[in-house]
Amino acid sequence: MACLGVHFVLTDVDVATLRDLETDDARLGYVGDVIEQRELKGPGAAESDKAWDAMHRALSGGELTLEGGEYPLNHVVLGGEMLYDGEDYLMSLKTPTEVADIARAIGGLDERDFRRRYDAIGADYDGDLGDEDFAYTWRSFQVVRRLYLRAADSGHHVLFTADQ
Repeated sequence: MACLGVHFVLTDVDVATLRDLETDDARLGYVGDVIEQRELKGPGAAESDKAWDAMHRALSGGELTLEGGEYPLNHVVLGGEMLYDGEDYLMSLKTPTEVADIARAIGGLDERDFRRRYDAIGADYDGDLGDEDFAYTWRSFQVVRRLYLRAADSGHHVLFTADQ
């Protein structure tokens, strides 16, 4: 199981297209064929590899759930509008208002506070909790934070995706 996560900055056109598509396969195809091709490796994408799991847990009360934690921190990764119903992929959309809220909340989050949150991750975490995993997660968080700050400045949506 790869579980590789990526955040993408989306335009209103992308969001309208994703919402208009009628099947998970069509949405997945649009993400792969259009959004990834256009944004991957550019400023409109933030790859978090497998660190998204620990990042979400650190920002959502230690657990990997959609309901855990408090808004807006629990929306950085998994929170928002779920656009994919299958079990093999995650696709979570944040509106420009949510993006602005998230950017404000994470903009000043420092390494010490993030570490305190990381240390509260539950025992059901599949990763190896510790300094190395924390450093990996912190580096990914910083990349994701920069994406949110850019998206908030431009009034765009953010889509989180991960293959399961």
